[in-house]
Amino acid sequence: MDSKPQIEMTRRQFMGATSAAAGGLLLGGELDLDAAERGTGETEHFWYRLAPKGPYIDSQRDNKAFGFDEGKIFLSEDNGKTWPHETAFPNAKNITFSCIQKNGNILFATRSKLYLSTDNLKSFEPVVVKDLDGSDYIPHTPQNPEMPGWYFHSLDGEHTWNVKGKEMLVWGNYCNVRGGPVPVNIYYSTDSGKTVKIAYSFGQNPNFQEKESKSGKPLGNPDNPVVCRHIHSVAYNPTEDAYYASTGDVDRGHGHECHWLRGTYDRSRDKWDWKVLVSVNSNSRYKSGGINFVEGQLYWAADANGRVPAGQLHDRGIFRCAPADIANPDKHTMLFNPLYESANMIIEDGFMLSAHYAPASPYFTGFIVSPDLGKTWAQYDLKQFGKRSPLRFHRKNSEGWFRVDLRQGWIDWGEVLFIKPKA
Repeated sequence: MDSKPQIEMTRRQFMGATSAAAGGLLLGGELDLDAAERGTGETEHFWYRLAPKGPYIDSQRDNKAFGFDEGKIFLSEDNGKTWPHETAFPNAKNITFSCIQKNGNILFATRSKLYLSTDNLKSFEPVVVKDLDGSDYIPHTPQNPEMPGWYFHSLDGEHTWNVKGKEMLVWGNYCNVRGGPVPVNIYYSTDSGKTVKIAYSFGQNPNFQEKESKSGKPLGNPDNPVVCRHIHSVAYNPTEDAYYASTGDVDRGHGHECHWLRGTYDRSRDKWDWKVLVSVNSNSRYKSGGINFVEGQLYWAADANGRVPAGQLHDRGIFRCAPADIANPDKHTMLFNPLYESANMIIEDGFMLSAHYAPASPYFTGFIVSPDLGKTWAQYDLKQFGKRSPLRFHRKNSEGWFRVDLRQGWIDWGEVLFIKPKA
């Protein structure tokens, strides 16, 4: 059965002056007010700092960072201190995705186009995605040219996995929020971004739809009855050699949109096998994201919403279970309940970093952390940044800093914040 926290949570003020431990909950201590106003500071559990002026740092890996500014793209090799590699890219303002590969290749995307650089941004080439049948997957021609949709944008930040000694790139698009309707897909690459293919294609959702102006066909896979609005998270479990994906959002009269899927990939045949494990409504722990695997255990954060009877709480929190038990709520352990919606999380070296969604929480810029893999917890409200939703968490760089997007409201670009756990 669920293991529920025994403490009622209240809103944490960023300038809290107490330090305590109760029922596994740690409260933050006093912070440096002047430093906070400069965008730097610390809590009991981490240091934080805003990205310096310069390119918008969209992704990082080890000592490298990829960024963009008006009309240019940039590559740093010292964690964003300097930017020795740059090239003109007129559509930089519409970049929605980027990923630095282990071999140094950089895959990046605008709203509906994908590009690859193999030479530290000296040059780049368009990448044409391959469809399920091996044909070219060409983004639709939108009725409004200014609304091509977000084909490649992601809500999570980590997309590369060491699979039996070889790198796999797998991610899903968080779409149908800005920029026009698009199909919902899981993409993958086995060759460092040179070839990108569709691993799974969701069906035709009538709620996020327009007919392709040339073919007249609705958007989405006509052979798949499973529909969703967008993908929240995709992650790899090395213990099982399997991938898990979660989707959103709510029921709109055409079937559930919240699903959990499990997929396995046969490299020798270049074939995927996906199974839908759970399909539910939005007031559920399965409306979630932030999927992580640590020592074979599955961790995730839920952003359940919708109406609940008076006196009842939403079925949300931060959970753990054995992967085989994901469809059985009785075998889930609730590690912590922040009370408000959260669907982003990253775990590295035992440090769990999650966050609040600003429009659904009284926190301004709220972070949820555990320094010991879920034994104790703390919440912090970095109010000086305004109403921001932290998302797209990247693993720590070579200096030990996580990279986090601070999005205005729910999804619009804001700032980049770096967080470094304390030992």
